[in-house]
Amino acid sequence: MPEHNVVSREKWLVARKEHLANEKEFTRLRDELSRLRRELPWVKVEKRYEFETSSGTESLQDLFAGRSQLLVYHFMYGADWEEGCPSCSFWADNFSGVDVHLAHRDMTLVVISNAPLAALDAYKKRMGWSFKWVSSLGSDFNPDYHVSFDAKKAEAGELYYNYETRGFPSEEGPGASAFIRGDDGSVYHTYSTYARGLDMLNGAYHWMDIAPKGRDEDALPHSMAWLRRHDQYED
Repeated sequence: MPEHNVVSREKWLVARKEHLANEKEFTRLRDELSRLRRELPWVKVEKRYEFETSSGTESLQDLFAGRSQLLVYHFMYGADWEEGCPSCSFWADNFSGVDVHLAHRDMTLVVISNAPLAALDAYKKRMGWSFKWVSSLGSDFNPDYHVSFDAKKAEAGELYYNYETRGFPSEEGPGASAFIRGDDGSVYHTYSTYARGLDMLNGAYHWMDIAPKGRDEDALPHSMAWLRRHDQYED
């Protein structure tokens, strides 16, 4: 571990208060960013999407479960994959139990993947998750929201992800989307975010960010080279 500045408690308190001013400014900026996000225009969802769920086939409107707001996590799980993406699994470890609280704020949380429902159910059981997870396999939902791609276009750098044309190392990508149901019963798409925009949904990373070493990933081959599914760590 590299050497670090060590001071008295009094000097530490001075430095901590200076940094607190920066943290408060960041919080104010984040609140303003969230306000501006809520003011973005909406797009009416004209296409009918259907999903396979444990309760049978459901439409996008059905997924709201009687509430006015729907939050979707786009989980990377290809149609022929044997298990879900380890990074998305890391994110999903933060979801169980949250859905109850969101429901009491008029929001429904649903995880959606482009894989057979049986595969999702089996992986969900293995991971011990409780959130609702549905299959979009066979529908245009994943391609329309830019989280499932043509493999050849991905390799050629011709796919659209995170609002730009680029290459991508997989035929599936992660993301999160928000929808609202209007007074007329129509569904509107209000927001989608991808890549580092998903950081805010991972509580474990926020814990790491306040730890002395932070995420400590700079020396790794890539940022999450250390990561395993929670049942695959050697200890």
